[in-house]
Amino acid sequence: MSTNILELQRPNYEKKPGWHGTVKQPAKATFNPKKDYFATLKTTFGDITVKFYPDLAPQHVTSFVNLCEIGYYDGAPFHRIIPGFMMQGGDPTGTGTGGPGYKMKQEFNKKPHVKGTLSAARTPDPDSAGSQFFLVFKPSNFLDNQYTVFGEVTAGLELLEKFEAIGSPGAGTPKQQTKIDSATVFTKDK
Repeated sequence: MSTNILELQRPNYEKKPGWHGTVKQPAKATFNPKKDYFATLKTTFGDITVKFYPDLAPQHVTSFVNLCEIGYYDGAPFHRIIPGFMMQGGDPTGTGTGGPGYKMKQEFNKKPHVKGTLSAARTPDPDSAGSQFFLVFKPSNFLDNQYTVFGEVTAGLELLEKFEAIGSPGAGTPKQQTKIDSATVFTKDK
């Protein structure tokens, strides 16, 4: 991909089978305080745009931006959708166990989990987030200060209802396959 809005130094990834698990964690980025940072996820149901919180979770935002720019999320499914709770994606294997070649330390903050919150998925270890993320369907304050909030949906919020409708309770296996066709990042002046 040709974009590199954070001017990150990164290797060229040979996109052969298994490459997703070999991605290197990007170095700490510098964010321009005069700009807001966004990503648009082109999904099965339409475009969802998220605005990032680099002031609250710079490591998670840097990682997500980098993964978008290298095409990591292209074709990745939403593998877990639980009605009344959330939709989870970011694992190109679709198993819920895949991720890049690194794990990030938590960046818990005071932002609440409300409808459209973008948060980092992880294992029980708080310092285990990688590429997986989730978007919540409704306020979920039991997640607050337990998961790293690093953005919010600013366009396409109505699409969350379409995703929620194909979810299932329990393990959250979707009733139909959905995916991220592509993910692009951009900035806007404040």
